[in-house]
Amino acid sequence: MLIRCARPYHIHPMLKRCVSAAPRRDSYYYSRLLQSHSDPDPLAQIHAQITISGLAHNPFLASKLVSRYAGLGPRGVGDARKVFDRAPQRDVLLWNVMIRGCANSGPHAEAVAIFARMRRGSVTANCYTYPFVLKACAALDDERFGKSVHANVVRIGIDRNIFVGNALVAFYAKGSEVEMARKVFDEMCVKDLVTWNSMIAGYAQNDHASEAVELLHGMLQNDLVYEPDRVTLVAVLPAFSALAAAQEGLWAHSYAVKRGIEMDANLGSGFISLYANCGCLDTARQVFDRIPKPNLVVYNTMIQAYGNHGHASEALEVFDEMLQRGVAPDDICFVCVLSACSHAGLVDKGFEIFEMMENYGVEKGQVHFACMVDLLGRAGQLGRGLELIRNMPFKPEKDVWGALLGACRINNNIELAEEAANRLFLLDPDNAGRYAALAKMYEDVGRWEDAARVRKAMRDRGVKKPLGCSMVEVDAEVHAFGVEDESHPMAGVIFDVLEQLQRVAEEEEVALMV
Repeated sequence: MLIRCARPYHIHPMLKRCVSAAPRRDSYYYSRLLQSHSDPDPLAQIHAQITISGLAHNPFLASKLVSRYAGLGPRGVGDARKVFDRAPQRDVLLWNVMIRGCANSGPHAEAVAIFARMRRGSVTANCYTYPFVLKACAALDDERFGKSVHANVVRIGIDRNIFVGNALVAFYAKGSEVEMARKVFDEMCVKDLVTWNSMIAGYAQNDHASEAVELLHGMLQNDLVYEPDRVTLVAVLPAFSALAAAQEGLWAHSYAVKRGIEMDANLGSGFISLYANCGCLDTARQVFDRIPKPNLVVYNTMIQAYGNHGHASEALEVFDEMLQRGVAPDDICFVCVLSACSHAGLVDKGFEIFEMMENYGVEKGQVHFACMVDLLGRAGQLGRGLELIRNMPFKPEKDVWGALLGACRINNNIELAEEAANRLFLLDPDNAGRYAALAKMYEDVGRWEDAARVRKAMRDRGVKKPLGCSMVEVDAEVHAFGVEDESHPMAGVIFDVLEQLQRVAEEEEVALMV
């Protein structure tokens, strides 16, 4: 009788060595084995050994398995969930590890659902549970559930815990509720560097640049706070960029060099944007050239910097370099390049790049068609731009009609401007700039009644144009002034000086007339 042996199960070489050297296979042994392997194949083999050895129901090992599977990213979350669901005993550590895995890798809704299931059971959540849940709520933009979590931590008295407080600041900041984030920040008895970084980032990401810079200054003056790190600089650089705060930017750059902070992609793109907004393109390019491994974000930032300053040839050179290095462009990259072509009037090159999008699997969206309409309008080819709109594969929205309105203003085509404006009044009714643009075109050709009609419609609908604002930097402090603004503490002195300057100007004008 011929007996065929089954094909032996292949054991990973590294795992085989560990198994042969292990004198005792208990939970501690498998815990160390899991700690030293993170690849999917050996992880699955270790899992099989744990099951065969009868230790699959050990809560500690289950937590380790869930953590390692979840660490693989989205592909491992399913296996992590299977281990979690099969565990007969789930302590708070196991619940936390499962919630953390879903909060970090997704699906984020699962993290919230598992937390809700945990609350219905006998295990009580702790101060490590809530930060993961709040992170999932922020990713889902679930304001209602996030606020209910906040209410729960207040009720059980752990809202002042530093981990929970940091998570609350980040949750509200990501949801654009910066006032609530600041309230939580101010009420925290103990703050660490993460707390300050989260609040600074929240201000910078929600267009509160001045408040972000002011908070950074407060942080630097606080002896109890750790020194700024890479995260601090990455968080505050967008605020420096928005304010074109060159002096603060130079401080940040010097600080990074002095502390030996590597100029990686995240930090480098922030400095490129800052220097470009301050008009220092050469310095921005120097930063770009010193980044060892520029990624797509870095290339996009450099292309946008050149494009905004009308240096289309340099923007295209960076774009070509990016393609040669094998970095695939995304939809944002094409917007930056098309915008650069638009500002330079490079119609043929713009269409070449526009058609190139299909080669990289990037879908043409509203903003890309808007760039092309703007490109044709600036080049005086308004009819071609209108034809492009009519042949769009989907219905044109406000970005496209807004680009057409701008093109009509450049080419003094009031009839087509009226059509574009009427569309915009329906698609973007609260944008005061649309009304103002059409009214200005009427005024330029002396159609005062039509201009008055547009401005009246604007008032009747309650649409208000944002007040202008000017900023000046004095002794490293940025001062902002709005129209008829008397909020500045030195407003009286400022107005007195302005009146004196006006009298001097009038006297000079009279002297010239004589």
